[in-house]
Amino acid sequence: MRTVDEHLADILDSVPVLPPLDLALLEAQGAVLAEPVAAPVPLPPFDNSAMDGYAVVAADVAGASESSPVELPVIGDIAAGDSGVSAIRPGLTARIMTGAPVPAGADAVIPVEWTDGGTATVRIIRPAPPGNYIRRAGEDVLSGQVVAEPGTRLNAPRLGMLAAVGRARVVVRPKPRVVVLSTGDELREPGTPLSPGQIWDSNSFMLTAAVAEAGGVGYRQAKVDDDPAKVLETLRDQLMRADAIVTSGGVSMGARDVVKEVLSATGTIAFHKVAMRPGKPQGFGLLEGVPVFTLPGNPVSAYVSFQVFVRPALRAMQGLPPEPLPTVSAMLTEDVRSPAGLRHFLRGRLTFERGHYTVTPAEGQGSHQLGSLSSADALIALAEDAEALPAGSHVEVMRMPS
Repeated sequence: MRTVDEHLADILDSVPVLPPLDLALLEAQGAVLAEPVAAPVPLPPFDNSAMDGYAVVAADVAGASESSPVELPVIGDIAAGDSGVSAIRPGLTARIMTGAPVPAGADAVIPVEWTDGGTATVRIIRPAPPGNYIRRAGEDVLSGQVVAEPGTRLNAPRLGMLAAVGRARVVVRPKPRVVVLSTGDELREPGTPLSPGQIWDSNSFMLTAAVAEAGGVGYRQAKVDDDPAKVLETLRDQLMRADAIVTSGGVSMGARDVVKEVLSATGTIAFHKVAMRPGKPQGFGLLEGVPVFTLPGNPVSAYVSFQVFVRPALRAMQGLPPEPLPTVSAMLTEDVRSPAGLRHFLRGRLTFERGHYTVTPAEGQGSHQLGSLSSADALIALAEDAEALPAGSHVEVMRMPS
């Protein structure tokens, strides 16, 4: 058997980094930036008002109070986007809207709530220091400042930042397109009736969702029966739209393990026993240059294998560090046992209280027990030499996507 680390290293040595694309901003949502983006102008690009109110010379209102308000003539209105504003001189004011440019000569903004709201003249009842409610040019971003580095995943705030500095398009590494399919004569589509010996296909739905959680675009392919010619035809048909393919089932040692039978014959996909539980039977290779991950058919085995091997590979394809799921150290609430020589991934529930994490193993740890997996929020990763750990031991815990 090969170790988990050896199998993952082989995968990461083989998967290609996706070439960059120039995309319109909204098309780039969720992709990984492949270029630095700098601001061509400061943000904000000009001094502007943070409030609806009145642009004033601060010295004019220094003595304002409710008992002794300052009254100033209003010489006009300044709206957001107004390009015709020039200046005011001492003893005058102009109504100003939020986001509107502060006129030359003004050094403070009085909120409308501190006034009587007048339009010809205004009575001001509170003083304001210079700079009051003025957003200064460049206080958010300086001209030339890099606002997004390569390797940044473009979420909603980051897309907003790129738009704010005037970018309509951006160069990114796209989200990997991943085709997911399950094999097995016993599988049926959810929503259809079952005959004796049949089950509804769950793996392809679970793994397609896991692709999206890992930053890819998942395409679920309808299940494929255990017919070697049909399996190979289906896989080859998917190559045109796939940056990677993930299969589940048909990779163990049985007489009808058709995925292993078909892909072994290509000479480019290798199958191994990996020293882990669940998920010992694994396969990986390139089919006409496209990475193919063949995962076990038991649901928990398939899910754990995805998180341990496929997720890091999808990150590497986007030019990101091939990191596992976020990991924390937690204290076991119960004794656990683990088979010697295998890296064991137990399902569990993570709790944070009094400044530290505790983790409780799930009752059902069978590789077929999807109910246990669906109620878990963590994978407890036990090292190969951890045969027995008492309650109170600290373990590494992978946090499952919520």
